[in-house]
Amino acid sequence: MPESIISFKNVQKIYGKGNIGLKDIDLDIYKGEFVAVVGLSGAGKSTLLRTINKMHNVTDGDVLIEGHSINNYNAKELRNLRRNIGMIFQGFNLVNQSTVQKNVLNGRVGYYPTWKSLLGMFSKKDKQKAIDALKSVHLLEKLYARVDELSGGQQQRVAIARTLMQDPKIILADEPVASLDPVTSESVMNDLKHLNEDLNMTVVVNLHSVSLAMKYANRIIGLRGGELVYDKPISEVAENDFKQIYAEKAE
Repeated sequence: MPESIISFKNVQKIYGKGNIGLKDIDLDIYKGEFVAVVGLSGAGKSTLLRTINKMHNVTDGDVLIEGHSINNYNAKELRNLRRNIGMIFQGFNLVNQSTVQKNVLNGRVGYYPTWKSLLGMFSKKDKQKAIDALKSVHLLEKLYARVDELSGGQQQRVAIARTLMQDPKIILADEPVASLDPVTSESVMNDLKHLNEDLNMTVVVNLHSVSLAMKYANRIIGLRGGELVYDKPISEVAENDFKQIYAEKAE
């Protein structure tokens, strides 16, 4: 039996005015999986991801990471949780006026006192780690470049390198290629696949692109109206299945 790393137990998320973010989510994601989450805009994909690292609190139910409920984590426990969970955003979330090196080193701030990280007092070991992380995404030549001098694809690869600095067990990627062209999108997805296959990180990625989900994931989850409506290993996925996932929910 594979080992669960993320578990949702009857999870509900209700926003203000009764808007449903997630409804009755029961789901296990296993160590080493590459899971693509697909669905219409507003289906609950981002909400699902952000409950995993507690960027969003759930309204009811339980979220467990490696068997431990995170619902009532205090500040210290939350800090430790987020060390182990890397988050990659559609908008990159980089400091544009800083160098690539400084942005990548920001992935280690959870391991330093706040004053040291603000002053940029990172160890030689971590500076070398930043070099290795940039090598892994084929971007070492941009070490001292400013982020705002880079293309969108290069910026997303900087964000991946920054995430690598955390030594995470889980990578969450929220529409990481939505603003990129098809060739650059494949390059970024290849980097995520490398983290999954070569470094054994569990990857959960929200995607609009059915073709990318089919190419890279080993399991596809579909959400509609905050509900889990689809969950199959890639070997059982057929392209026609996506019509069910993307169908507008009946009133």
